[in-house]
Amino acid sequence: PIVMVNTPDPVQMGLVASLARPGGNITGTSTLSVDLSVKQLELLRAAVPQAVHIAVLWIPVNPWHAFALKGLESPARSLAVQLQFVGVRSAEEFDSAFAAMAAKQGEAVLVLPDPLTFFHRSQLIDLAAKHRLPAMYGLRPFVDDGGLMSYWANQAELFRRVASYVDRILKGAKPGDLPIELPSRFELVINLKTAKSLGLTIPRSLLERADEVIQ
Repeated sequence: PIVMVNTPDPVQMGLVASLARPGGNITGTSTLSVDLSVKQLELLRAAVPQAVHIAVLWIPVNPWHAFALKGLESPARSLAVQLQFVGVRSAEEFDSAFAAMAAKQGEAVLVLPDPLTFFHRSQLIDLAAKHRLPAMYGLRPFVDDGGLMSYWANQAELFRRVASYVDRILKGAKPGDLPIELPSRFELVINLKTAKSLGLTIPRSLLERADEVIQ
């Protein structure tokens, strides 16, 4: 049995037949990450309302990132922003990626979640500061380590729910009969110290929506 956590849309990825009845040997939770990426873009635009050129850092070898890029195109038009898709395959390409953003007059950057970006988050945070780019990330550790903003499903809740799946399977339940659950709690975290270092004033309306503001 395979129990998923923090997994992009498993139906779109072809991993299961449906969320209600996954079938096969897979179940767990899904973040439906394309929808989250759209929300991240909206929140980043709200934090930097003057930004019209926003870069999106993505990983070509991550299979769901292509879905995310396609899903961002229409919302970007609605927000009146132009997206610059910058793909990287290794941490060694981060420097050139941020240089490309600067060359295209990027005013902010959305970093799509991936193990590569997560484990090298200190480098990304430093590059965003160096190029003075307000950045939106997925998981909260980015903001704890000095990143500007993060928005994602509450991790503690997701892992607790995954533990309940494991318990039911060990007691005899079939994974394919257990509906895949979507998160019900999301967290917006903003680092005001980083905002000040960028000379950025976060709108009060956005600060009031934040689950936590790091001073």
